[in-house]
Amino acid sequence: MTAPVDAAADRSAAIEASGFGRTFSLVQTHNMGFWVYLLLVVVGLLAMFQQFQGPLAAFEGSLVFSVGLFAAYTVPFWLFLRHIDRFDSVPEKLAVAAFVYGGVVATFAMATYANNAVISLWGKANGQQFAADWAAALTAPFTEELAKASGLVLLVLLAPRLIRTAFDGLIVGAFLGLGFQVFEDVIYGVHSAYGDFGVDAVASTYTTSVMRVVVGLTSHWTYSAIFCAGLIYVIGRPDEPRRIGRGLLLMFAAMALHGLWDATGGLAGISPILFPLVYLFVPVTLIALFVWIYKTSVVTERRWMRELMEPEVALGVLTQADVDALAGSRKQRKAYVKAHAGHKSHVHAKHVLDAAGDLATQIARDGGADSDRVRFARAELLRVKNA
Repeated sequence: MTAPVDAAADRSAAIEASGFGRTFSLVQTHNMGFWVYLLLVVVGLLAMFQQFQGPLAAFEGSLVFSVGLFAAYTVPFWLFLRHIDRFDSVPEKLAVAAFVYGGVVATFAMATYANNAVISLWGKANGQQFAADWAAALTAPFTEELAKASGLVLLVLLAPRLIRTAFDGLIVGAFLGLGFQVFEDVIYGVHSAYGDFGVDAVASTYTTSVMRVVVGLTSHWTYSAIFCAGLIYVIGRPDEPRRIGRGLLLMFAAMALHGLWDATGGLAGISPILFPLVYLFVPVTLIALFVWIYKTSVVTERRWMRELMEPEVALGVLTQADVDALAGSRKQRKAYVKAHAGHKSHVHAKHVLDAAGDLATQIARDGGADSDRVRFARAELLRVKNA
């Protein structure tokens, strides 16, 4: 079976442009970016060991509890981000590299030092009460967002053919922020053990950690996702034309919302009603911005998937409705499933989409060639369709 020449050409172009099926290798000895990444991770690990050395000796239980809790807390976020990256635009190894950079480098090698230095200057210049109310809000949005975003810049150097669109920036940024969020929460959990002179340290850690879990539902992972998507718009990529105004607006919005969240203490001092308003406004706005960027930027990914699978329509393997659902939105996929009457037909439709996704992955991995593995995946798809 052979597909029309135009469809085959579109498929090849889509594979080349999208990076679908392309793997990521962090170890690139010929790439200076790898050595910079490695050096920063080593510096971050040394700083992390230094910071936790005291608590490990005095409050081992608190440290173990915090690490265990936030390790478990990471799992649903990780699964969610992998789920919304339906076409695996960001390979698992690239996601891990981003998470490690955000957690080890941005947290311990950059933001911790910068925050302590700048916040102390606010206290010296304006007094300790001003620093307690406003220093974090005037410092963290700049130091922390720039620290995390430096990871995106470095990863673009390491994976230029994988980070191609604002959608990729959104997902990579979310993993950078998730790493930062988890490691920062561990710091807060362990440091809370110092309260009450270390009496009932684990209970203090439990209280602080649970609070961090609750308020972290929309935290650094959303700040960084929005900021990094904006950064991609500013710098531009081969398949993402520069939109400087949009990019700067998104970067500013991420920092402004971050600052507003950190300013709740100072705002509560102005008026008690500002505290609940901010706690409602910031998460809702973050989610709305994240969803808007996702819907706007994923359009390119869906177009590539459609071009990748169109030849299968000409071959009679898939129908146009199958391809539209595979490359479509959640609403389109839901409509596709519901178009099949009965529960068994609904399940069968989902299996067809899963098998079509497996075929798309294999086609991309083999560069569009009609390899044995592609033919096997195609045969499996036909078997599922005819089951």
